[in-house]
Amino acid sequence: MKDDCCAPKGDFDLAVIGAGSAGFSAAITAAEGGKRVALIGHGTIGGTCVNVGCVPSKTMIRAAEAVHGARAASRFPGLHGEAQVSDWAALVAAKDDLVATLRQKKYADLLPSYDGVTYIDEGPARLVPGGVDVGGRWITAPKVIVATGGRPAVPDIRGIQDAPALDSTSLLELERPPESLIFLGGGYIGVELAQMMARMGTRVTIICRSRLLPRTEPELSEALTATLRAEGLTILDGATYHAARRDGDRAVLTVTVDGAVRDLTADRLVLTTGRVPNTEELGLSEVGVETDQRGAIRVGDDMQTTEPGIFAAGDVTDRDQFVYMAAYGAKLASRNAVLGGAEYYDNSAMPWVVFTDPQVAGVGLTEAQARAAGHDVKTSVLTLDNVPRALAARDTRGLIKLVANRVTDRLLGGVILAPEGADSVQTLVLALKFGMTTKALGETIFPYLTTVEGLKLAAQTFDIDVTKLSCCAG
Repeated sequence: MKDDCCAPKGDFDLAVIGAGSAGFSAAITAAEGGKRVALIGHGTIGGTCVNVGCVPSKTMIRAAEAVHGARAASRFPGLHGEAQVSDWAALVAAKDDLVATLRQKKYADLLPSYDGVTYIDEGPARLVPGGVDVGGRWITAPKVIVATGGRPAVPDIRGIQDAPALDSTSLLELERPPESLIFLGGGYIGVELAQMMARMGTRVTIICRSRLLPRTEPELSEALTATLRAEGLTILDGATYHAARRDGDRAVLTVTVDGAVRDLTADRLVLTTGRVPNTEELGLSEVGVETDQRGAIRVGDDMQTTEPGIFAAGDVTDRDQFVYMAAYGAKLASRNAVLGGAEYYDNSAMPWVVFTDPQVAGVGLTEAQARAAGHDVKTSVLTLDNVPRALAARDTRGLIKLVANRVTDRLLGGVILAPEGADSVQTLVLALKFGMTTKALGETIFPYLTTVEGLKLAAQTFDIDVTKLSCCAG
């Protein structure tokens, strides 16, 4: 249903602020339950994922993989391939067309399908007692869900505001690829976009305070670092940021690396040091909604804030920052708010993916997390040169690490670094969800010459030396 300016006050059961993935999930859930919903726009309809996040970045990453794949043909004897970016503007235009198509098809065009949803986009939204003030229009509803998302963070570095800098959004809008870029931050956004730009022909440096992907296993971080360096990226980890400045049209970043102060210069800095929630103008404190030190809304496992009747979901909260978890949390919030639900947020078997090449994917606890939780831990690490699929593909970049309880043998978590590793992680998700042991996983039948077979071999590695097995003998 389109904006209905004549809807009477008090005509809504639920007000949802934000029309991205979380907002739509909440609104659709309530509407399907027969409730009347005010879906209040906050920024471009569709939110982060379709407009400036998942969709545009992944299509550009795939394009970069195509360029690299042609060059990588030489790993097979007798083959040689070359590819290059011949028309950057056409590539960006195709990306923008995909974004516009999906925004229209998966968001704007869905609204008329739900008679219970009224879309309102009349100005900034602010929480008030009993509802929401939207640009001076009072929307009354007994329950509210905040789903206003987040945006790229600007690091607290002296001079950063004056230096030529991009973020993950403006990087994907460039009219031409720069000759050089310095990425600040080695998290998942930074490593994905840095590798993509390097494969497009840009000279790339990544600077990070600790290591690449600091929240995952150190073995995986080390292997990914080696892979990116082999592709020509410069990675400076364990760095301290001091200052940034403009030098003509270029950016200068002053850092300390390995005890030495250095000035690094590039066409642009790329700020990929995290994201911040969009909470500043919502009037949260006035209605009793607490936030953490980042400004993220604190929610309980039922997705309710510190103020009864006000819920929140997605990147605006202190929960997982993934689009599918935003939609999941919003669905729970909607059910609990207006459909009589008593459901609780559960991320114990939540998969996550980093779209580098090789891809990084994982689920459950890391070794450090498992030990901190009090488990008697055992681990196995299997490099891809032990996986027949990788040998046949002549691409053994990567590894698999599994974490289990030594006493019960139950799997606690695992990570995969492998080409298309994201397509294998769901098997591990199901193994954790249904409480499998390493022995049970190792005894499961897997198809030969697949990447996912590596999970079986990694499970068997707890007890045997898989290098001594013949093909399919496990």
